[in-house]
This record gives sequence, C-alpha cells and structure tokens, in this order.
Amino acid sequence: MVVTWQTSSKHFARNDSDMGTEDKRLVPLSRLKAGERARLVRVNAGQGLKSRLAAMGLVRDVEITVVSSGYPGPFIISVKGCKMMLGRGMTHKIMVMQC
Repeated sequence: MVVTWQTSSKHFARNDSDMGTEDKRLVPLSRLKAGERARLVRVNAGQGLKSRLAAMGLVRDVEITVVSSGYPGPFIISVKGCKMMLGRGMTHKIMVMQC
C-alpha cells in the first residue's frame, strides 16, 4: 500500500515497505483491551510528558498490563506490580508492541 499526501507545494509518498517491521506492529496503548500485555517502545510526546512517564516507571522495554480500559472511565495499567491511572491523551501517545 502506498500512502500519499500533499503539504504546501511538496508531494510526499510513503510505501509501507519503507517502514521497519517493528513500526508496523506498534499500536497506541489506548487500543489495548483489559488483560492484554505489551512492551513500551516509544512515547510520541515532548520532554515534559516523557520525563513524567519515566518517573512513573514507564520506560522503554517495560512490560505493561492493561487492567481497565473502559470508555468512558479511567485507563488503568499495571507496571511492575503497581497500578496507575493514565489520561486518555497520554495513552494515545504511548506506542507499544503487544506481547
């Protein structure tokens, strides 16, 4: 599949074969259901949110278990035996690979 878009006067095209195999399997944490496990790969956010998440133990390669992902309602995860609640906006920026 080829994805194309236009920005100003430039035309960009991206072929899915150009993406790394790891990038194809990445999904936002917000897409996982209760009981699913994943490994944190990256955070698509500024330094402020990255620092806050790191202070909470959410660093690269840590295993995350989704406890509750009901909508509306809190998004609750478990990391190293500690449960924590994240805002939906945060979960959209946390890219994971399912275990």
